[in-house]
Amino acid sequence: MTSVISNESIALPPTQDELPCDDGIPMETQRHKMQMDLLLDTLQPWLDQREDGYIGGNMFIYFSTQQIRNQDFRGPDFFAVLGLPKQERKSWVVWEEGKAPNVVIELLSESTGNEDKTRKKTIYQNQLRVPEYFWYDPFNPADWAGFYLQGSEYQPLARDGNNRYISQQLDLALVQWHGVYKNVETVWLRWETLEGELLPTERELSQEAQQAQQEAQQAQQEAQQVQQKNEKLAAKLRELGIDPDTV
Repeated sequence: MTSVISNESIALPPTQDELPCDDGIPMETQRHKMQMDLLLDTLQPWLDQREDGYIGGNMFIYFSTQQIRNQDFRGPDFFAVLGLPKQERKSWVVWEEGKAPNVVIELLSESTGNEDKTRKKTIYQNQLRVPEYFWYDPFNPADWAGFYLQGSEYQPLARDGNNRYISQQLDLALVQWHGVYKNVETVWLRWETLEGELLPTERELSQEAQQAQQEAQQAQQEAQQVQQKNEKLAAKLRELGIDPDTV
């Protein structure tokens, strides 16, 4: 006789609605939060042009039920996933989504730097199999590195001639940019096209739109001035008995 096992007896892994999504631990510093926002906010318009994809920051990534037992819930500061819907998530649950992130970025600090370079790097390499991993210290721009998964191990990425790391997964570049973001002037990590154009912030987009509007208004005013001059010249010619249309 063939025995039948009821589905009710099989313990299914929990869903994102059943898993913790907040550990109550804030970002390390204001600058860490701002750096994360800069990476996310500038990439979102780029993602909106795609049919699929998802980006998240400081969000839990679940790849094993052992994390639940160990209460090991911390997630990366930034991650990007391609090939999946853009719908809202509470956490990224690998057994629900069917894949891990394509790109992960960790923002180093005094309290997390060693873990990001050792234990977390090993997890992204061996368990999540993240194709590209980067780390960056917002207070020490020299501490910046990138890795790509080759076979079973991460290999160091070399920067290109413009001192950029190229993400083959996203077809974008990571570049250090010295400038002001949210009233803080420092060296920020930003996304750039392979052609060298920064992915703009919302403020930069607004400034570009205002500049384009001002340039259009100026061009219109100049055209009106030329038209007025032409009309005055035509009137003067008529006063002299000359048909301006035949000149």
